[in-house]
Amino acid sequence: MLLPVFTLKLRHKISPRMVAIGRYDGTHPCLAAATQAGKVFIHNPHTRSQHFNAPRVFQSPLESDVSLLNINQAVSCLTAGVLNPELGYDALLVGTQTNLLAYDVYNNSDFFYREVADGANAIVLGTLGDISSPLAIIGGNCALQGFDHEGNDLFWTVTGDNVHSLALCDFDSDGKKELLVGSEDFDIRVFKEDEIVAEMTETEIITSLCPMYGSRFGYALSNGTVGVYDKTARYWRIKSKNHAMSIHAFDLNSDGVCELITGWSNGKVDARSDRTGEVIFKDNFSSAVAGVIEGDYLLDGHAQLICCSVDGEIRGYLPGSAEMRGNLMDTSIEQDLIRELTQKKQNLLLELRNYEENAKAEVSSSLNEADGQRGIIPANTKLHTALSVNLGNETQAAHAELCISTSNDTIIRAVLIFAEGIFLGESHVVHPSIHSLSSSIRIPITPPKDVPVDLHLKTFVGYRSSTQFHVFELTRQLPRFSMYALTSPDSASQPLSYVNFTIAERAQRITVNTDDIDLAGDIIQSMASFFAIEDLQVEADFPVYFEELRKVLIKVDEYHSVHQKLSADMADNSNLIRSLLVRAEDARLMRDMKTMKNRYMELYDLNKDLLNGYKIRCNNHTELLGNLKAVNQAIQRAGRLRVGKPKNQVITACRDAIRSNNINTLFRIMRVGTASS
Repeated sequence: MLLPVFTLKLRHKISPRMVAIGRYDGTHPCLAAATQAGKVFIHNPHTRSQHFNAPRVFQSPLESDVSLLNINQAVSCLTAGVLNPELGYDALLVGTQTNLLAYDVYNNSDFFYREVADGANAIVLGTLGDISSPLAIIGGNCALQGFDHEGNDLFWTVTGDNVHSLALCDFDSDGKKELLVGSEDFDIRVFKEDEIVAEMTETEIITSLCPMYGSRFGYALSNGTVGVYDKTARYWRIKSKNHAMSIHAFDLNSDGVCELITGWSNGKVDARSDRTGEVIFKDNFSSAVAGVIEGDYLLDGHAQLICCSVDGEIRGYLPGSAEMRGNLMDTSIEQDLIRELTQKKQNLLLELRNYEENAKAEVSSSLNEADGQRGIIPANTKLHTALSVNLGNETQAAHAELCISTSNDTIIRAVLIFAEGIFLGESHVVHPSIHSLSSSIRIPITPPKDVPVDLHLKTFVGYRSSTQFHVFELTRQLPRFSMYALTSPDSASQPLSYVNFTIAERAQRITVNTDDIDLAGDIIQSMASFFAIEDLQVEADFPVYFEELRKVLIKVDEYHSVHQKLSADMADNSNLIRSLLVRAEDARLMRDMKTMKNRYMELYDLNKDLLNGYKIRCNNHTELLGNLKAVNQAIQRAGRLRVGKPKNQVITACRDAIRSNNINTLFRIMRVGTASS
């Protein structure tokens, strides 16, 4: 359904997921991409008159078409778009692990250059909620920051883990954009400005997000899964052995509804229906796909779908007419149909063979043969399931336990469980040995997160002598807090930590005693959702956790001090290098070889010192990022202990306390929700 209209072969490698297109002069769309050695190239073919004058062009672009921008650091994210609406042209945004650059390509100047302590793993550009100015929003080390065209920090909040993907989407259909955040903890969070309004848990790291239309959006995971959500409801998903490198929404059949375009690590590009996930177009590159974008690269008034490979091959596609769509897809559709029908034929033949063998077995069996040998079980046989908490022992860790039993003397031969996010590969098989068969079976389950999970069970039931078994299929939900058990008030292991809060229900004053701050937050958020509580202030104390956080904050101060000292030493050494180089060259010109040799020996030693200092600085930066992540997660956890406005107030007040280096105020805010006495 897509017609190839141009192909380019650039002489530059392209980094995955770092491709953007923008009108940097306000008129001509140009391709920008991160390449090797900390550089960004900008391809502008529109300076030549002979560009794109045929329906399919195989060009070898001139070197003059490509401009290189030296970043001198590894580029971690890149995008382009309108940052200052008054200018009438796009800005190029480039993020690294320490800085964010907003670049004016047309005037070869910076809009701003900001240091970002939490790094920039992902970036998106656009308007968010009621904030009128377009924002360059970056996601990094458990933190989200938004900058306007002057570099002012207009938006900041924390999230649960390191951010890997961002997108803007009208999630609640109110005409304003919400921020979708995909992170390392397998969660997709939806922020209405700085308030989380929805969370969806997936089975792996969310590597890509893209808005489709309305409240619908696409997503990709690090395990090769792609799919589509509409608000919190997942429409479909598919899993591939390859990795999804880039996803994009594009209307390839001109029906007003965008399809999900995916570029894969094996070079395949496919388009899937937003409703069913059915493949309706595919093409192949000789290397992995780096990015999928859209823009009017031909300047003919129609947006093309543009796919880029890591080797620098770029292809543009346009939606074809009905006749063209038929010609393009007829061959592949016929092949797919033949393959599908052949598979169905094989399945039916196998099923028929099984029926024939069963019929022969029944005819040849003796009249007094037990029904159980043929797999026939009593008609009133029922399957019972029960969930309990097993506190474990010295050899087995605590876990939730699923007990499956039959209602009579039949035995359970095997159990297949399908569940998201619990088992490797999302499935688990329990197959007892022939000597340990019984009418019941206990299966340990250890969910990694406190979220409800549907367990889809297939249970094989029969008799010990059966060669065929009846399969019971049922679904049982694993509750959100299935891994916890209540302790008695007089228990010796009474938790030191607690949260207190008041709600307008029968049990007005509630205290939850637990040393796990994450569990306390989950319980409060679950209760708030159940009782429809919009705002909830909480008093909390987690002495052990707060003491650990105090130590982390001391380390952060130490690492900041070391960073400043190392930066100052590096600047001094850089000046000394320039001086020594000039003096060495002066000695060479004066043929004073002894002095020249001494100066170059000093340069050699100084260079070694600089390299050692750089290694120390890198290690210091890594440690600093780890501790900053712990601080951001602490702020996020303190926020999750509250609901609504108190939650947002706690996050903002915590950040202000950290900025002013007021540690005592920070802990008071975390305990009582306010800095005032």
